[in-house]
Amino acid sequence: MKKIYWAGDSTAAQKTILAFPETGIGQAMPLYLKPDVAVENHAVNGRSTKSFIDESRLSAIYDRISEGDFLFIQFGHNDEKKEDPSRYTDPFSDFMTNLGTFVDAARTKGAHPVLITPLERRCFNEEGRLDLGHHTDYVAAMKQTAVQLDVPLIDLYSMSRALMKEAGPKKTTEWYMHLEPGKYAAYPDGKTDNTHLKWEGAVIYAGCVAKGLQKLGGIYSDLLIEGL
Repeated sequence: MKKIYWAGDSTAAQKTILAFPETGIGQAMPLYLKPDVAVENHAVNGRSTKSFIDESRLSAIYDRISEGDFLFIQFGHNDEKKEDPSRYTDPFSDFMTNLGTFVDAARTKGAHPVLITPLERRCFNEEGRLDLGHHTDYVAAMKQTAVQLDVPLIDLYSMSRALMKEAGPKKTTEWYMHLEPGKYAAYPDGKTDNTHLKWEGAVIYAGCVAKGLQKLGGIYSDLLIEGL
């Protein structure tokens, strides 16, 4: 069986019923994969490249990943948090260095690293136009890393922005954690959250990752079910 190991933050993480309807992209990804491809999701809420490494979470992947497996590397949201030195990384120095550490870990074990740019937040302005979020430097830095290290890259950031622009501010509340009071037991008072995803959004953005794999072709598109 082929395995995809997923390193990332809350936008990719596996959620429990206690957080329902919040859903991570990695949680929805198996919908697009062949039956002999498994996702081992190591993404964790609140982690940056720095804290993920510092907490030995990459070491845990390194101990398990094997030749021919895949390592999906999706970070950016929490690397931006300047107020938190345990997580913050400068985009064009520490962040790129840390991404290289993930890539090296995969390649040392004979696995295939894939860089995935961070999901854009739902950041519409009062006029209903999608503003620039906070990811731009981290997206650029990840793209630079992909070129420098010759690593395949899936630009989820650009794909998510394009879909949100097309759908508009009202429709996208169905994708992100905009919850009415009393509708979900885990959130009795409701919630307005422009970062984390409902099941609908996770499925849509996992589809973007699938499109990225399809575009890469070869061993990457071979992970996907036929007919996409």
